[in-house]
Amino acid sequence: MTEVEGTTVRTDEVEALAVDGLRWLVGAARETAEGGLGWPSAPSEKEPNPSLYVGTAGIVTVLLEAWRHFGDDSWAELALRAGRGLATTVDGLDDNSLYFGRAGVALVLHTLHEELGDTACGAASDRAMTLVRAGFDGERWGELFELMGGNGGIGLTALALGDPEFAVLAVEPYLRAAERTEWGVTWPHRPGTEARLHHMSHGTLRIAYALARIGYATGRADLVESALAGVADVVARDQDGPDGFLVRHSTPQFLPDLIEPISYGWCHGPAGDAQIFRLLRDTDGDPIWAALADRCWHTVTHSGLPRRLRPGFWDNQGRCCGTASILALASDRIAEGRRAEDFAQVLVADLAARAVRDGDGARWSNVEHRSTPNELEPRTGWAQGSAGIVRELLRFVRLSRGGEPGYAFAWPDQPPVSAQATDPIRRGGSAVTS
Repeated sequence: MTEVEGTTVRTDEVEALAVDGLRWLVGAARETAEGGLGWPSAPSEKEPNPSLYVGTAGIVTVLLEAWRHFGDDSWAELALRAGRGLATTVDGLDDNSLYFGRAGVALVLHTLHEELGDTACGAASDRAMTLVRAGFDGERWGELFELMGGNGGIGLTALALGDPEFAVLAVEPYLRAAERTEWGVTWPHRPGTEARLHHMSHGTLRIAYALARIGYATGRADLVESALAGVADVVARDQDGPDGFLVRHSTPQFLPDLIEPISYGWCHGPAGDAQIFRLLRDTDGDPIWAALADRCWHTVTHSGLPRRLRPGFWDNQGRCCGTASILALASDRIAEGRRAEDFAQVLVADLAARAVRDGDGARWSNVEHRSTPNELEPRTGWAQGSAGIVRELLRFVRLSRGGEPGYAFAWPDQPPVSAQATDPIRRGGSAVTS
């Protein structure tokens, strides 16, 4: 059982909360052409958003998760209807990236083809990637030059879709754009900015992740070398050693009037940093990487989250920046036998306590402490909304029952659970009580 401030959450109750979250998401869907479905990023918005980050493509990932989790084909049918809606957007998109544009749509359509046998989705995925490739100018696709909105994510998409040549082509410009520092290298995330971001949202570790994963997969030692130089630069900036790991958002601080210099989630903090250390642990083999991943976990669990210690501290429940991102890492660690059950229970209980539940289902509101009112409209998508939270809750329930540790849809920038660390005995049994 899970107890936080007097609240107890049992495994079946967590699963029921996830079902309520799915029900709210289904109610927020919009009908599209030819019987398709699409989701806006928030219910107040009229038009569906196709993106993986805040829109329909990201919601497909949780529909597939529900299908795999419950064994109920009605979730697969909803996913296919969403795929039909996505297929109609391919030609009209003006962004080619993984998180915000065409590459992410292509990856989801490809998954629908592979998992559910929908050949129309497969053809639309191929069409999307043809357009992505046509949009490359030899150096980049647009303003953003990192993984979420630029080359790195497109390269990882190409690798996942079985095109390693295109994957290498996408990330080779990083070799030319790398800026030498006293510790390694870094990269600008967009033109005209002095600040150099360090983490997994738009920063150095994000680019290093793409270089490492593609470099190891294709035998390109120069890509791996550049990745390790980027990681070395960020590791040298740690200010929470020797037990923890914590690096500022950026140097100099990017948008200092808007952005906190220290964060703990996936996007700009140690919960995300741990993911590249997990990747390097399983590919490079040096024990330093496992130690660094453990140090990230130490800092996260000693930070005070998920309590809201002050205005602006931990106001987000979502998968990108909030509690669900920590739960994703906790579940990775549980599956790999690294003893994160107790803190995972704290996170799940906090998500349950902060859910808004009524006749329409369950959803979550984030907080912007500088606004009045400060409680924001509930979002639908993967990044800040119910889809990302529900996906992590379902995985947590499955792990708690000794089930499959992976996801139905694997995001290409979250390493899979290490094959040698999935033994139930090493995992220490169930995470919570049924």
